[in-house]
Amino acid sequence: MKKFGSYLSGYLLFASVMSIVLAVQAASGTQVAIIVNGNAITNYDIERRAAFLRLQKRSGDLAGPAREELIDETLRRIETKKHNISVSVEEINRAFADFAERNNMTTSQLAKMLNQEGVTAEHFKSYIQTQMGWERLISARFHAEGMVTEEEAVQRMLKNGGVKPKTNEYHLQQVIFVVPKNRRSVILDRRRQEANAFRNKVSGCNDLYKKNKGMIDVTIRDLGRILEPQIPNKWKKHVKVTPIKRATSVQNTEHGVEFLIVCSIRKVSNDRVAQLIFSIQDSHWDTEKAARLEKKYMKELRDKARIQNL
Repeated sequence: MKKFGSYLSGYLLFASVMSIVLAVQAASGTQVAIIVNGNAITNYDIERRAAFLRLQKRSGDLAGPAREELIDETLRRIETKKHNISVSVEEINRAFADFAERNNMTTSQLAKMLNQEGVTAEHFKSYIQTQMGWERLISARFHAEGMVTEEEAVQRMLKNGGVKPKTNEYHLQQVIFVVPKNRRSVILDRRRQEANAFRNKVSGCNDLYKKNKGMIDVTIRDLGRILEPQIPNKWKKHVKVTPIKRATSVQNTEHGVEFLIVCSIRKVSNDRVAQLIFSIQDSHWDTEKAARLEKKYMKELRDKARIQNL
């Protein structure tokens, strides 16, 4: 019976692998080369990554390095998704445009060059998306593991003559004009106009729900009190220049069109603030520690991964 159970388990695994292979090959017409935790990597993916490595002046037989990079990339993509970290289409396109500009090209010229070299713009954008999501995950994990303890914070304050660090604390509300993914290209511009019109009426946080009455697919969230260093980077500079009871400029996000309202600002100085600020200072300085953390994280993912070379 035990032998039969082992046989059945092996058969089910084989059937699962074959279903992934057949589905991918039927959809794309390409051959599956590797399966990583149920995610397929095709020969075409490997060809494009090898072409990408050639663009980086790598030489020799690049099929092996391309396979290893794509395995790591797949593990990173799975892990960022597991932790609900996403990168919006707008962020990817902006990074793509920035890369083109740094290389004295338009986005069309960059896309054409990538296609001609066998990389494709799609493959490069997928690479950008994975890298951005992974950097956010590593940053979050680094801050969590590198958090200064309360005792350490007290010792550092004593060295500074007992002076506690100060920072601004913001009470924020978030307004989202929701845009469904399947209608994004059709209604995004209109929703942006609606968001700007609503934003111009904002004069505080108390009557937002009244102003919102009758509006369709608009979400208002009270984000509570947030310390300045904790504000996401994509919003921080906008929040810092926004007066109290006013709204930031609108931004396109994965949810639709959003802006934040600054309900109040106050200066705070306590042990929690000290811990946070000292931890952030340390994270900026210790790049070697961050590199070690990333290496350890990838080893953990590799050790637990189910990787099948076909």
